[in-house]
Amino acid sequence: MIILIFFLAHWFLSLFFQTFFLHRYASHKMFTTHKVFERIFYVMTYVFQGSSYLNPRAYAIMHREHHAYSDTEKDPHSPHFFKDVFQMMWYTAQTYKMHERRLKEPEERFRGNYPEWKFLDVIASSMVSRIVFGLLYVAFYVEFATAWWMFLLLPIHFLMGPLHGAIVNWCGHKYGYSNFDNNDKSKNTTPFDFLMLGELFQNNHHKRPNSANFGAKWYEIDPVYPVMKLMHWAKIIKLRKAYA
Repeated sequence: MIILIFFLAHWFLSLFFQTFFLHRYASHKMFTTHKVFERIFYVMTYVFQGSSYLNPRAYAIMHREHHAYSDTEKDPHSPHFFKDVFQMMWYTAQTYKMHERRLKEPEERFRGNYPEWKFLDVIASSMVSRIVFGLLYVAFYVEFATAWWMFLLLPIHFLMGPLHGAIVNWCGHKYGYSNFDNNDKSKNTTPFDFLMLGELFQNNHHKRPNSANFGAKWYEIDPVYPVMKLMHWAKIIKLRKAYA
């Protein structure tokens, strides 16, 4: 039971800060917030992503490229140009590294308006940090695992962030239904998306990329949106009005 709780906590907390901070804030600026809260969200993203921490600047640039070139050859992670999800993940990782290390100059329209904290990024992206987090996960399992098969969950902990991205990019542009014609292959994989916290409403999101609510139909519930509404009410963030 302890291992299951730990696994689910890591899955959903890592995913929450990926969709809330990296996707909805860094990439799309769906809300504004005070610099103090931005730094708090930055640290929490690092803590909960741990060994698979993703740099907000690199994530934002790559995600903006994805929207601009959705399901074309310039899309950094369209599933329609790779034979399997592993090949797509490898290519995505290489593109991400180019942006993280500033070895690739992005187009002007993809630059700026994303959070940067170079001190934390250097620490969080270092191999030392990733190894330390990995060892902490292993130590937790050694202490609390009650069966050998539980250790098979460790690779998911190690690669949590990229794994979430792979599920969304592969399934969200390959399987499901469409509410809108977006001139791409984006799909809503399922009408109930609690496992990926609304990220699999890709067809809706590509139609309304600046809307904080990824659901469109009455039955499409985005679990993160009510949390953002509550944070807006508490004046932690200020939601911006979506525009086409």
